[in-house]
This record gives sequence, C-alpha cells and structure tokens, in this order.
Amino acid sequence: MALALLKDRFGGSVQVGLKITESQTRPAARALIADDQSDVREALRLLLKGEGYLIEAVQSPAEVLASLGERDFDLLLMDLNYARDTTSGQEGLDLLARIQALDSTLPVVVMTAWGTVPLAVEAMRRGVRDFVEKPWDNRQLLATLRAQIRHGRALRHKQLLEEEKKQEMEEAIEIEQRLVPQDLPQIPGYEMAAAWQPAHGVGGDYFDGLKFAGGKIGLAIGDVMGKGMPAALLMSNLQAAVRAFASEGLPPQELCEKVNRVLSSSMTTGRFVSFHYCLLDANRKMLSYSNAGHLPPILWRRNGAPIRLEEGGAVLGVFPDGRYAEGEAALQTGDRLVLFTDGVTEACNAEGEEFGPERLARLLAENSRLGAAELKEKIMAAVTGFSSGAAQDDATLMIVAVE
Repeated sequence: MALALLKDRFGGSVQVGLKITESQTRPAARALIADDQSDVREALRLLLKGEGYLIEAVQSPAEVLASLGERDFDLLLMDLNYARDTTSGQEGLDLLARIQALDSTLPVVVMTAWGTVPLAVEAMRRGVRDFVEKPWDNRQLLATLRAQIRHGRALRHKQLLEEEKKQEMEEAIEIEQRLVPQDLPQIPGYEMAAAWQPAHGVGGDYFDGLKFAGGKIGLAIGDVMGKGMPAALLMSNLQAAVRAFASEGLPPQELCEKVNRVLSSSMTTGRFVSFHYCLLDANRKMLSYSNAGHLPPILWRRNGAPIRLEEGGAVLGVFPDGRYAEGEAALQTGDRLVLFTDGVTEACNAEGEEFGPERLARLLAENSRLGAAELKEKIMAAVTGFSSGAAQDDATLMIVAVE
C-alpha cells in the first residue's frame, strides 16, 4: 500500500528525537477520537477503554476543535475524510493546520482507508506523527498509540523545561538590570561615566557608584563567576553587602574583608567573585583602593607613566579569613582612572587575537584629553569594532576624569 511504502521511506513513524522512559507513560491517557462513522468511533472507544484510556469521541472537525479548546489530550486519533463520498482528505488537512496552531505538541495519528503518498506527505508536513490504515490491526494500533503518547509526553516535558528556563532567564535579566546603576554619582571637579554590556542576556559583571558625605565617592566593579540566575543572585548578594558596609570612613581593605566573609559563608564550591573597590576623596584628590583578584584598574597620568592599581588580595568568596592590602594614589588634573572587566581586554577578533591591555593603554594615550563620557564611548567602540560586534563575554567599563 502507498502508506506502507511511505513509512518505509521515512523509517517508520515520525519520531521526536528525545530519550523516552516508561515512567513518562501514565496508565490513564486521555485520547480524542474523531471519525464521521459511528461504528468506527464505537469500535475504537471500546478498544481503548479496555486498555484504560479516557475516551472522548467526536464526528466532525468543529467538534475536534471544541474539545481541544476545553481540555488537554494525550493523543488525537482522527480520520482525514468527513464529508460523505469524499476521499480527498482536504477537510482533515485543514483541521491539522488548525490543530498545529492550537497545540503543536499534541500527537496526532491519522486513520484512513484512502491513503496516498502525496496525501500522507502533506499530512506529515502538517504535524501528523503516524498513520494507521483501515481496517486496522488492534495490536498494531495500540502499539502505535502507546509509542506516540510516550513521545508526546516527552516533547511536552521538554517544552515545559524550556519555558521554565526562559522564565528564569527573564527573571535573572530583571534582577540584573535593577542592580546596575543608571548613572554614576557626579561631584565637582570630576566627571564619571560607565558602560555595561552583557554578552548573552544575563552576565556576571557588576559595578556601582556610591556617594558619601565629605566629598567622597565609592566605586566598585566586579566579575561574578557563572551566568544566568545563579550569577544574578550572587550579584544581588554582592551589591547588598557592598552597600551595607561601604561608608566614607571604611577603608577599602576592610570593605573587601567584610564582603569576603559574607560571600564565603554562602558561596557554593567553584564560584568566586573578582572585585575592586576604590574610595575617592574629591577634596583631597586622593584615591585609596583594594583589589580582590580583579584586573587591575589603570590610573593614566597626564604627566608620567600609568599606574596599575594592584594592591589587595585574593578573589572574594573562597578564603573566609582572607586579608587584603590597600593602596593609595594622589590624583592630578588631567588624570584618567579606568576600571574594566575582562570582556574589554579579552575581546577576540576573527583570528582569536585578544584586544589586550596594550591596545587599551594605547587608546588611553591617544585620547587622554577626552572627558569621561567621550573616552568611554571611544573605548567601547574600539572593542566592538575589534571583535566585529560579537561580544564573547560581558564588558563593563568605568571612567573617572579628573578635571
């Protein structure tokens, strides 16, 4: 028969490429039977009821759509022809298109006595999983239905997991966006700007700017190990800890130690945070800082060699009793302080070459007279151009221009 040849060509029934387990087959599957012949409906109803199925039988495409709109089914077993003396299957094909729009995961098995290869191909294109020719063999029919129910449930389970993952990602993005400040605090005599560019929805980069009394500003930047919701939650903990402890009177090294103890108490194995915190005393033009395993920020001198702010200690969240050193630097008019994450210097071009700290240093040398906002745009444009717009990692940049 034509349908048998078609099934041989396609290697049997159309299957979803998923691993199926017997635990995914519940004993009371709900099946919808659609056929315009009452004797066929009754024979199928009795057969499936005897196998423990919950059965609903209808006789028209309109009733099929109504039933699918009212409740969920594990399977639809349907005829293609409903009009008397018609064998084209067009009614069934039209119905299949509407079923696909309603529920693309519903397993559909077609029963027909008038199958042709073109009709079967078109039905498969519209979502049919398998065919049974009339008159049918009960054992073969039951085996086909069991297989398709298992595959349908596996597909729906997979879809549910994907939807949960998508929702989790959306929640993580929302959390992360709330953590990122819209603007850095400003203070007379200084211009500050920041850029934050997550690579894939939710990133692990963190930055913050805190304005204190006495003309002091705290600047924090970090990179959380990991992606997705775990990284977003860890960023939330990091921000909460920094904002809870930071003050105009707390030295950066003590802040790092306090935040490290908090993160270490709840950090899972294999996770950590690289972090840098500096406290700017605008009135004294002094910068104190502590670096916790982060890429050292660059203090670009208007007159003199650049300074890398390296003093500090290990990454946060690994050693609960870790100690941190503190560095200090005097600021001068024309200086540029640049804090960044590895998404800036480790951005790669098509040949796999990294942007690197040397290119960043050259950019600073060539554009050191630019203000913070302009310099930020210049650097981010250079990084994007170098990597042809394909960000491999999150990139965060903070600029402080001493006016």
